[in-house]
Amino acid sequence: VQLQASGGGLVQAGGSLRLSCAASGRTFSNYGTGWFRRAPGKEREFVASFRWTSDDTYYEDSMKGRFTISRDNAKNTVYLQMNSLKPEDTAIYYCARKGPSSTSPFNPYAYDYWGQGTLVTVSS
Repeated sequence: VQLQASGGGLVQAGGSLRLSCAASGRTFSNYGTGWFRRAPGKEREFVASFRWTSDDTYYEDSMKGRFTISRDNAKNTVYLQMNSLKPEDTAIYYCARKGPSSTSPFNPYAYDYWGQGTLVTVSS
């Protein structure tokens, strides 16, 4: 499986970006897909995820209401719509495929394949 994240860039505070994660190879599993981010000098942080086989979605509390995770089954692509961006949202954003374990989708160790990341920079 190869995951290709794209859509990052420079945006002013209050602006929006939509990130894309396209899967190739064996594509996304039925277990879920997630977005994580790593800000400079900080640990990797959960952003959002969902299960392919249900409508269950999960968000980090600070991103609820601002970020929306969605999918296009036909394109085998997952999106992260980010609105009302803040300077503290500046980070490299990664998409990942969740594996079959029962580990919580909030836990990065639940994911077995990762994309290369796309940089989001929010200026104040």
